[in-house]
Amino acid sequence: MTKQELKEKANGLPLSPGVYIMMDVQGTVIYVGKAKKLKNRVSQYFQDNAGHNEKTRRMVSRVDHFDTIIASSEFEALILENALIKQYMPRYNILLKDDKGYPFVRLTVQEEYPVFSLSNTVREDGAKYFGPYGGRSETRAALNAVCGALRLPTCRRKFPRDIGKERPCLNFHMGRCDGFCCGTPGKEEHRRRIDQAVLLLTGKVKQVTAALTEEMTAEAEALHFERAAALRDQIAAIDVLSKKQKVIAGAMPQTDIWGLYRGDVKSCYAVLHYRDGQLTGRETEVFSARMDEKAEEMLPLLLAQYYLSRSALPREIWLPLPIEDPDTMEQALSQHAASRVLVRIPKRGEKADLIRLANRNAQEEAERVTSEAERVSKTLELLARMTGLAHPPRRMESYDISNTGSSDIVASMVVYEGARPKKSAYRKFHIKSLSAPDDYRSMEEVLTRRLQRFVDGDEKFAPLPDLFLIDGGAAHAAVAETVLARFGLHLPVFGMVKDDRHRTRALITARGHEIGIQASEPVFALIGQIQEETHRFAVTYHHQRHTKNAYHSALDDVPGIGPARKKQLLKAFGTIRAIREADEEALARVVPSAAARAVWQHFHEQIQETTEDESTCE
Repeated sequence: MTKQELKEKANGLPLSPGVYIMMDVQGTVIYVGKAKKLKNRVSQYFQDNAGHNEKTRRMVSRVDHFDTIIASSEFEALILENALIKQYMPRYNILLKDDKGYPFVRLTVQEEYPVFSLSNTVREDGAKYFGPYGGRSETRAALNAVCGALRLPTCRRKFPRDIGKERPCLNFHMGRCDGFCCGTPGKEEHRRRIDQAVLLLTGKVKQVTAALTEEMTAEAEALHFERAAALRDQIAAIDVLSKKQKVIAGAMPQTDIWGLYRGDVKSCYAVLHYRDGQLTGRETEVFSARMDEKAEEMLPLLLAQYYLSRSALPREIWLPLPIEDPDTMEQALSQHAASRVLVRIPKRGEKADLIRLANRNAQEEAERVTSEAERVSKTLELLARMTGLAHPPRRMESYDISNTGSSDIVASMVVYEGARPKKSAYRKFHIKSLSAPDDYRSMEEVLTRRLQRFVDGDEKFAPLPDLFLIDGGAAHAAVAETVLARFGLHLPVFGMVKDDRHRTRALITARGHEIGIQASEPVFALIGQIQEETHRFAVTYHHQRHTKNAYHSALDDVPGIGPARKKQLLKAFGTIRAIREADEEALARVVPSAAARAVWQHFHEQIQETTEDESTCE
């Protein structure tokens, strides 16, 4: 279908809630969305002057046709959208890993020796289930801690089948299991401890501790001290468990606290599961999202995908930022959970602190799994998008001018390959055509010499860069473009504009179009680094020449004083001033008498001439 046909079809849609399905020319579903009013939402995609972001523009450019499904309510549209996303996995939707859920603890009560295990779902299989809990790894650790406190087996052996077949495992020797594989303790003791574990998993720690304490006292009065000591150790282990282990209560998580990090390379959400004010687990997932996709647009899709495939939901969900249609989201989640689910957005106090904690968890996880190569690639991609380049720049060259008055006018050429400096390709220039400072003419000379060397086949000035960066404003960029045009070249040129703190705040074209870079932290950091390196290289070269010329003006004009004798004098006296103030005899102890006489006369005549000049001025 043509764009006009798509627009006409969209304008003919009803003002009803529903789901729209965008497809490409092969019929592949590339995007699924929901709308309060289908006509208004879908027609926006095909408006001539629609203010779409980059992701939406790319998606629309690939749309060949679309279908819609009318829903009876916004809630039904939300449910349907989530189901279709999971079915088609469209390219332009945010996609999360599927088949995730809260873990349950499963107990096989029908067996002679009941066994604990983890399960993702509750089945009608005669077993007893506890939970759901917050996270799988935390739940496994809690179950192991409970079994360790009660010295129950956690190995893979089956009882009574494997009793007496093998020697006890390491857990027995470490005191974490009483060796039920040996036949003693027996089946009755095993089941008694399983019952105690069930009480611990349902949060009845005090009840278990009280029963064990009573039993320990009775055993001690009966002079069964070994048995009393074993019970004492169990009580101590349970006491430590109740203080340190956070995931031993079996009610569903009361609150999920969401954090969301919108990274330049990868994004991540973090969900902190809380029960009765205690953290019971954490889940994170890193995913890819386009830079122009806003966090407030991503969050509702993440919530739907995360919760509508789970068998148990929390009572409250705290979000880091507002979402569109929170009432509809509450309705969808409550209906799915068959109980009221509240969606909150804390703004201050301890609740807001927990949101910040979740956000930090999300950020740290995203940065942990993002490689340096991915960061560099994304940074260059962003720079290309901001500057309108066809592809990320592989090579960039930056130029700066440095001078002190009319002397020692120099320039630096710094080369970056990717986001790293290539120091072997750095070049420095001494301005030859000027006797007075003029940054524009200096830049013209530098670029002319650089490009001429390339045209002449000098390998030290090859290849040409993908991007020229000039320290200065629009006028400096215009000079660079003029020089490029003389050589028949048309390469991107941008000036680097500084703020009051001498930091690069923007790029600017020769025509004065300014591109702000402070909104993108990685691009801002990269351009700032390039500018600082270019300035450093220019200033360093300027200081080198200035120092060299200072030595030259003092000694190199003295007849009979060459590099070797100059080096001897400087080594002996340390400074030019000390040489100037030395008498002829002191100089003769370092260099031959004729040379010493020449140096003394040179400085003596300078002093005399200076005195005469001052007398004339008076």
